[in-house]
Amino acid sequence: MKSINARCALGIFALALSGAAVAAEIKPADQIQIRQAGYSFMSWNMGKIKANLDGTFDAKQVTAAANTIAAIANSGMGALFGPGTDKDIGDVHTNVKPEFFQNMPEVGKLAGNFVAAADNLAKVAATGDAAAVGTAFGDVGKSCKACHDKFRAKN
Repeated sequence: MKSINARCALGIFALALSGAAVAAEIKPADQIQIRQAGYSFMSWNMGKIKANLDGTFDAKQVTAAANTIAAIANSGMGALFGPGTDKDIGDVHTNVKPEFFQNMPEVGKLAGNFVAAADNLAKVAATGDAAAVGTAFGDVGKSCKACHDKFRAKN
């Protein structure tokens, strides 16, 4: 029952992210904050997987975290990079480099690689094989880094 509730909550969260992005009038500052929340939540779940890989491996925890990452990756977050979200707005700060918005084909390729890696991590996590999870986890990290290295400004 907990698993069903968790999946429902996750589904609602993913729908909220993608639904918010397609709403007609989401202010650029709100788009930045929503996408940052999604990335922060994915990062937190990556941390949970890393802790399991470094310590006692709990397959249920890892599977839940991997499913969360995959759901957010597939939620349509690209729509949260709309016009006007390429710069700070008031006290809302973004780390996206302007080059991101000038290289959409490359961004699309990197995003596709990330989604594929996240989907694979969720698939592998379901097997409970810690070694395979470690490899898939590394692939997700590499896909994140590929985009960050090119399109994320250093703080």
